[in-house]
Amino acid sequence: MVDSVYRTRSLGVAAVGLPDQYADGKAAKVWQLYIGDTQSRTAEYKSWVLSLLKKHGCQRVLDVACGTGVDSIMLVEEGFTVTSVDASDKMLKYALKARWERRKEESFDKWVIEEANWLTLPKDVQKPGTGFDAVICLGNSFSHLPDFKGDQSDQKLALKNIASMVKPGGILIIDHRNYDHMLKTGTAPPGKNIYYKSDLTQDITTSVLLVDNKPHMITLDYTVQVPPEQGEEGCPELSKFRLSYYPHKVDDFKELLRNAFQGKCEQSVYGDFKSYTPGQDTVPCYFIHVVKKTA
Repeated sequence: MVDSVYRTRSLGVAAVGLPDQYADGKAAKVWQLYIGDTQSRTAEYKSWVLSLLKKHGCQRVLDVACGTGVDSIMLVEEGFTVTSVDASDKMLKYALKARWERRKEESFDKWVIEEANWLTLPKDVQKPGTGFDAVICLGNSFSHLPDFKGDQSDQKLALKNIASMVKPGGILIIDHRNYDHMLKTGTAPPGKNIYYKSDLTQDITTSVLLVDNKPHMITLDYTVQVPPEQGEEGCPELSKFRLSYYPHKVDDFKELLRNAFQGKCEQSVYGDFKSYTPGQDTVPCYFIHVVKKTA
């Protein structure tokens, strides 16, 4: 019974060992619509990210969860040398389309886009010298990696591989939803979501799967009214899809990151790209971890 309820959106596999929840293409298409205006989305955190990258003298950036390319495009437009990877070829096609449409711009012509798997990242991505100046993994992307074995070994390996892409002195920027709040209350934190700008009518149902009385998976069932494509007539289509996430708690994730960098790092945590103090009155929707590799 559990398997019939808590199943990811798709059991397709884009790369060995990593389930692709967008493998059928439908969820990828609806997700692009759900994100809404990409420039409006990135405006929420663009100045924060650019300021941080410039502060650390970053030029070469690896986006290890580029999806449809939203954050990568933002960085390419700002003159960064970007390599973008994702495990979902259905998501990558949107990034590839954006690169093709702007191929006459030198920065976009040099934009590298590849299919890659976090579990085999060192084999899939050619690291420049000692590593990238910065690696980003935004949009709650890392939480897509499940813990089917029950020991977080895949997540630990993935983070170790991601950390290996960062050069000494470089930084990793990685985020996840505020699962502490979701596990405590059963609902997402109040307030606007910094990542989704669509005005599509939506309904989201949250479910928590416990294994041995421990949170093992959070499943969000999305129901979205998708309007007819431009030039077509008809009523909005009711699209339903499911995405499943591992509920990383903020302190536990800090420890996973510290171990991935073998303790040779400096860590900071932000709430919705703003300063964060544990116990503060404002409840963030997302936690953003910044890890600087010290050796």
